[in-house]
Amino acid sequence: MKLYTYQGQDGAEHLGVGLSERPGLLWPVEQFGWSFADMNNLIDQMTAAERVALQQAVQTAAEEDALPLDRVRLRAPIPRPRQDLLCLGINYAAHAVESARFHEDAFLVGRQKATYFGKRVSEATGTGDPIPWYEGLVDSLDYEVELGVIIGRDCKNVPAEQAGDYVFGYTVINDVSARNLQTAHNQWYFGKSLDGYTPMGPCIVTADEFAFPPVCTVRSTVNGEKRQESSTDLLLHSIPEIIAELSRGMTLRAGTVIATGTPAGAGMGFTPPKFLQPGDVVVCEIDGIGALTNPVGR
Repeated sequence: MKLYTYQGQDGAEHLGVGLSERPGLLWPVEQFGWSFADMNNLIDQMTAAERVALQQAVQTAAEEDALPLDRVRLRAPIPRPRQDLLCLGINYAAHAVESARFHEDAFLVGRQKATYFGKRVSEATGTGDPIPWYEGLVDSLDYEVELGVIIGRDCKNVPAEQAGDYVFGYTVINDVSARNLQTAHNQWYFGKSLDGYTPMGPCIVTADEFAFPPVCTVRSTVNGEKRQESSTDLLLHSIPEIIAELSRGMTLRAGTVIATGTPAGAGMGFTPPKFLQPGDVVVCEIDGIGALTNPVGR
């Protein structure tokens, strides 16, 4: 099942639901008798049985009651995450190689333990919306396609073998990065956290659509040119390991978003680097979820 946040004709945010087997359509959640303040509230409140009931209702819903996806403005599925995103750095071996080549000291290459960092998100960017161009502040704008994991219920001290029980679903994240800011500071936080630097979407696909942990292809293109392509089974630190390790020392609240790391092919990995410029169009795509498309604006 696919869950969307979209902007209605009234200008307000609404929740929608769709199915992979009924592509190109979404139905307002309210149509099936449910009402939630936002996606965070849905994740918090909707039970597993209710999600099954919703999915069954959509399977038989009339097509004339649906909204065509190409005629609505999709927002990020969680437009305002409750906390910073939790992110994995250097979580594909080939990306570690290109990172070290670009700036070995800044990218902490060669460590055995996972590299975690936070990414400030005041409001996530939806598919179709622009990535801001910060003239005079950023001179090396980069893209990173990543599988986003959405935690479905509060968890603490979760064993790796039970981690899948706490996953609500998955989304596509573009971990947009200002490389000059990222490498100039001892922490990556500033260079990853400028407003508009967290495109997310186009939807959340519920966890029941995938085996756990999911094995799917992740890819990115810039202006139609393939830049990244890999598979989530090549993660150096797996999703069960990540959830188990993080929950050992902190409570992961329902709605927590974990960005699991990007493969090789980021702009900084080329010689010379291929950083984004105004007018470029970045597409980040994960099989089974969809494509997240964002132009670079001014």
